[in-house]
Amino acid sequence: MSDDKIEVENPNTPGRTTRLDRAKYEAMQAAFLPILPKDPPGLKVAEAKAALLPHLDQSLFPGGAKAGWWLKTVQLDLEAKGIIARADGSPVRLYRK
Repeated sequence: MSDDKIEVENPNTPGRTTRLDRAKYEAMQAAFLPILPKDPPGLKVAEAKAALLPHLDQSLFPGGAKAGWWLKTVQLDLEAKGIIARADGSPVRLYRK
């Protein structure tokens, strides 16, 4: 396996993995996890995105480009791995386990 790629999971398709850019994944994860509260109800996805944007590496996400896609990818992977969870109800609210 190449070091510049990382395998990510999706709770909606158990057992399937996808290989993506490691640097972007790790940068998004590093910005995402610290802003999530440890208890429900957590943050709405839009609130999480707004909170993490100032912490993203501009060389990887110039002007926040593709941040929404990478946020969703990291969110689903961390959910599949049991690191974060969704609070009950709508809209989707995320928190660390």
